[in-house]
Amino acid sequence: MFEPQGPTLRELTVQALSSVEHGYDLLAPKFDHTPFRTPGHVLDAVTRALHALGPFERGLDLCCGTGAGIDVLREVCHGRVAGVDFSAGMLDRARRQAPDEVDWVRGDALALPFGEAFDLLVSFGAFGHFLPRERPALFAEAYRVLRPGGRFVFPIGAPPPVRSRAYWMLLGFDSVMRVRNAVWRPPFVMYYLGFGLPEASAELTRAGFEVTLRDLPELGRRPDGSPRARAVVATKPQAQES
Repeated sequence: MFEPQGPTLRELTVQALSSVEHGYDLLAPKFDHTPFRTPGHVLDAVTRALHALGPFERGLDLCCGTGAGIDVLREVCHGRVAGVDFSAGMLDRARRQAPDEVDWVRGDALALPFGEAFDLLVSFGAFGHFLPRERPALFAEAYRVLRPGGRFVFPIGAPPPVRSRAYWMLLGFDSVMRVRNAVWRPPFVMYYLGFGLPEASAELTRAGFEVTLRDLPELGRRPDGSPRARAVVATKPQAQES
């Protein structure tokens, strides 16, 4: 799973016993050599879906990390693009490997330092870092910084079958994290189960978005023929004329 240049077990342990922010500061130099970075085939599939929805002007990668989603934005946006993250270490890494025309901003996704400025928001692999009680604020912020007609797009995978090895591995990881957070401070919020398509659609709708889905067939299909992943497309309605 981890490349030779990736973090050691000791480094991962130190990260897991830190806060989310400090943990990612520590992990940043080796993050791109871990399985936590969004794979290229997922980014490519979302890019193709966005081409069918765009073009767009200004774009924002929400919880951008080392900038995996920035190339997606640069391909589908005509205007300037930005990445926001609260880890200084991850942003420093992103700046070193990205073009100068990207705006890298340190900020809290629950209190974004922007006005109504963007036509497209994307996010990859970030939602496990937010507790259920935090997601309404997260989606409210995404809604606030989008222009009318703007879209918030992210991929979401089909849940693994309960009888599958993958499900029990993820359940085991989440259980360990809950025990860790019950006995150790500061908490490190990182959960893989509990945020699926029904939850995403309902919470985005409550935030004011109009939600549609786009299949990502490049990422494969399940035995019943359904897609293994979809792109959630949450659209901020156009302003109503008074």
